[in-house]
Amino acid sequence: MNPTTVLNEKVLVLNRLYTAVRVVSARRAFVMLFKQAAEVIAVENGHYLNYDFDSWLSIAELQKAYEPDAYSWIRTPRVDIAVPKIIRLLAYDRLPRQQVKLNRRNIYARDTNRCQYCGKHFPTRELTIDHVVPRVQGGEHTWRNLVCACVKCNTRKGGRTPRQARMQLIRRPVRPKRNPAITLRLGSAKYASWKAFLNDAYWTVELKD
Repeated sequence: MNPTTVLNEKVLVLNRLYTAVRVVSARRAFVMLFKQAAEVIAVENGHYLNYDFDSWLSIAELQKAYEPDAYSWIRTPRVDIAVPKIIRLLAYDRLPRQQVKLNRRNIYARDTNRCQYCGKHFPTRELTIDHVVPRVQGGEHTWRNLVCACVKCNTRKGGRTPRQARMQLIRRPVRPKRNPAITLRLGSAKYASWKAFLNDAYWTVELKD
């Protein structure tokens, strides 16, 4: 894997009390580890193991030998270093904001890049945001009135409601209870260890990305 790609991988950050507070790049995570502002949390056989930067480096050879596919790797002249999946801040107790931010990225993630009219999936560059009830008809800029739509469907609908355009939503838009981008990652085996720290008590927090 390209080194730049590896350094852009996502790492879950916990506060000192083991509450999830944000998601950062692997590059940023390594900076915090190197500065001793954080430690690695590894979930192994249902147990949490804590590693400072030096101890994480010291077990790299064993990880490479026995779990080569469990991690992404940063190659250095001296050793290959596993990209941690979770780190914990050593002197930070604050909690994240208790609201999912309404923005284009989160709407695309909530709707999984699927046009809510034709049902097809599209690359982000081929998608738009549609007001179900158009602004010109008093529609609001809210989670319940915004959906992901392909250019063709959005053009066809125009400044009309779905009923007026004789179109039908495949799913009623709702305000998500959890950060949509985080939800997508939890569907990947790579981020399975995050689930232990993203329980129902904290599904409503916005994890800054």
